[in-house]
Amino acid sequence: MKTSFFRVCLVSAAVIGFTLPQAKAQHPVFSEVSVHDPSVIKTGDTYYVFGSHLASAKSKNLMQWQQISSSVNPNNPLIPNVYTELKETFDWAQSDTLWAPDVAQLSDGKYYMYYNACKGDSPRSALGVAVSDKIEGPYKNKGIFLKSGMEGKSEDGTTYHANVHPNVVDPQTFFDHKGKLWMVYGSYSGGIFILEMNPKTGFPLPNQGYGKKLLGGNHSRIEGPYISYNPETKYYYLYLSFGGLDTAGGYNMRVARSKNPDGPYYDAAGHNMLDAKGKDGSFFDDKAIEPYGVKLMGGYSFASQSEKGTGYVSPGHNSVFYDGKTKRSYLIFHTRFPNRGEEHEVRVHRLYMNKDGWPVAAPYRYAGEPDTHIPPAAASGTYKLIQHGKDITATIKTPKNIRLNNDGTISGEMTGTWTITDSSKARINLNGTNYDGVFLKEWDSAREKEVVTFSVLSGDGEAVWGVK
Repeated sequence: MKTSFFRVCLVSAAVIGFTLPQAKAQHPVFSEVSVHDPSVIKTGDTYYVFGSHLASAKSKNLMQWQQISSSVNPNNPLIPNVYTELKETFDWAQSDTLWAPDVAQLSDGKYYMYYNACKGDSPRSALGVAVSDKIEGPYKNKGIFLKSGMEGKSEDGTTYHANVHPNVVDPQTFFDHKGKLWMVYGSYSGGIFILEMNPKTGFPLPNQGYGKKLLGGNHSRIEGPYISYNPETKYYYLYLSFGGLDTAGGYNMRVARSKNPDGPYYDAAGHNMLDAKGKDGSFFDDKAIEPYGVKLMGGYSFASQSEKGTGYVSPGHNSVFYDGKTKRSYLIFHTRFPNRGEEHEVRVHRLYMNKDGWPVAAPYRYAGEPDTHIPPAAASGTYKLIQHGKDITATIKTPKNIRLNNDGTISGEMTGTWTITDSSKARINLNGTNYDGVFLKEWDSAREKEVVTFSVLSGDGEAVWGVK
């Protein structure tokens, strides 16, 4: 009887012309933390991020975070009595704080924290490893294995030059798909380098010096390397941050890819990333490196200053988590915000692969939403459009208004055409340029409702977002 009654109600609703009420989208709950340069690792059912100044946090769902530690001090639970434990590091770097670390679990089941300290106004830095039986510590120092910024002989036996040799900070350690262990690292100075590591000891294999150079040099503002292998595309993706990390620095996230963990890495336009560096004798030559790398995200706002809206300032220094079970990828990074100064928080966005195997980032933060098919009728409508471009700039990208019309055309401040596939893949042509990516249904925190969005990428690596 209940089934029959329900069928009658459906028929009656159709006949008299009203729609049955739809289930209201559940309001997601977020808990915020501050971890600069967050490097992610999952153990059991918990995600952890470790960042600069010995800050750390954890989450079960990538939305609600709990702070574990927040500053370098003798009572920090990660490395108690840290100034004694890492005395050699602080003495060498002439610093009282630590920069962006990485934590990896090796075959012995223990957790290896790759820590580093830098003087700051020079590349005088030290990089070492500490080990713990538990991911939340306490970590015990095993020693320094790389130094930079010295006067005289460097790690490769030649005289140290800051425009050629690396600043030994920002490490990330990862296993390749064959089980080899690697560490990629570097910031500004001579560029980004990679070393093959001993998976039993956690230290570099001998006789590598600083390792193999991947890109950068001549003090180009490139740092925060993170390599993630995608078994579906069979590429290694090298994520990087270009620019400066503060509100005036124009920090932005970029990516290149390679079939091999140690490169060479290329961007979507076919540039060899080894060429991404300033001219000889230059310093912070942003114009020289702007053409390189697929720019995933820079500073933007979906609203004018008089409106309530969502936006970021200098988002960057990301890590990536690939879930082998769900085949989902997540971009984890820190960001500042419009009109909030240097205050920063952790954010997580989904990553999707476009038809050419390049990642595109969801316009809004991850809110636990499932993968959803977007029908063409739901995709049509008026959108705010963000063009991330390729520049390194502190100027916030603001939206243009366009309309995706039912007939497949685009009108408004830009014109063109659009299509959507059964799997919600997007092909959008704007002013003669083709972009490929995905249509999504996401949670808009400013408007407190679910909205349709799209994230697409041009053939030469320029990202465009749309929010309905």
